[in-house]
Amino acid sequence: MSTKILTIDDDRNICEAIKLYLENEGYDVATANDGASGVEVFKSYDPDLVLLDIMMPQKDGWQVCREIREISSKPIIMVSAKGEVIDRVVGLELGADDYMEKPFDMKELLARIRVVLRRCQNNKSSNEEKSIKFDKIEISLDKYVLTLNGQAMDIPPKELELLYFLATNYNHVFTRDQLLDKVWGFDFLGDSRTVDVHVKRLREKLEGVSDKWQLKTVWGVGYKFEVNE
Repeated sequence: MSTKILTIDDDRNICEAIKLYLENEGYDVATANDGASGVEVFKSYDPDLVLLDIMMPQKDGWQVCREIREISSKPIIMVSAKGEVIDRVVGLELGADDYMEKPFDMKELLARIRVVLRRCQNNKSSNEEKSIKFDKIEISLDKYVLTLNGQAMDIPPKELELLYFLATNYNHVFTRDQLLDKVWGFDFLGDSRTVDVHVKRLREKLEGVSDKWQLKTVWGVGYKFEVNE
């Protein structure tokens, strides 16, 4: 069965170009030309990956990303002419898995799609139970649930994967490049600021939960999950 990709973009020419190119590569592709219909098509089509524009009528890409993340952890690649750092940061904070700036080369788009899909498949392929607990926190990678003080928290998949990796290697310092390699995959096409964005969001969620552990910056090196033993 073909991998299904949903392209949500108000530029019909871009949608058609992506559809033709990806179908030629063996993918099944659906399109939507505004944010509201994009959410509805997502629910009915159940794609394996979403290509999402930002500037669209009815609902912009930020809102669409929020609504998808409320119901699904399917990977999202934002594809937009908004190429400022703040736009990339916002997209990643909302739970996007990658961010491409328009105009783009179709071969690069295909490479990014393959990287993200491969990474997601690798995460699903392990059937071993993956859960770790410390004071007032439980991180369950097999269920993709973060529990703080007994309450399940909403958290984007990549934030949970980063937190799980650091917690299972507690008191060990990792550079940004090492974290990109271990959590995002060696073939990730983004940059190290991705790690900073995810750590910032994690700290907001973890603030004040316990004084027995912390997500700590080691200046000039990277990050670690520090446990007071």
